[in-house]
Amino acid sequence: MQPNHLAELTTGVVFIHSSPAALCPHVDWALSAALGCPAKLRWTSQLADNGLLRATTDWSGPVGTGARLVDSLRAWPKLRFEVTENPSDGVDGERYSHVPGLGLWRGSTSANGDVVVGELRLRSIIDAGGDIVGEIDRAMGAPWDEELEPYRCSGEGAEVMWLHRRVS
Repeated sequence: MQPNHLAELTTGVVFIHSSPAALCPHVDWALSAALGCPAKLRWTSQLADNGLLRATTDWSGPVGTGARLVDSLRAWPKLRFEVTENPSDGVDGERYSHVPGLGLWRGSTSANGDVVVGELRLRSIIDAGGDIVGEIDRAMGAPWDEELEPYRCSGEGAEVMWLHRRVS
């Protein structure tokens, strides 16, 4: 029997960038259910959008937990959130971003956190013609980054989340 060279456990972070106060307990319950343990969210004011709250929590669990967390948060389309799942042995990392009006974006990430756009996706963008630069930006999550940037750094006690962005 060959040893399994793929990681079984990984870590990540859930960033709730903005939530109406009424949803906060529901978000906490949903994340706790997906994690199988208390999420321990500490809600603070989101200064970028008066009246909304923000929270961040680290998590650890089996590979694929990030997707389960995203599924638990998608029930509330008014949330602005990001979920990261760190890369591990034999498994790419992932970043999910959700913005009202744009919906959900998912991207694979490398060990240093760069978004990785695969060869087949790039070939598809090129073959389709049209706005190639715009489509590559979408594949890298640029519209989501632009919408989320004011929320990332403007909460009370906000952790700074640095993401690579294309500079025009």
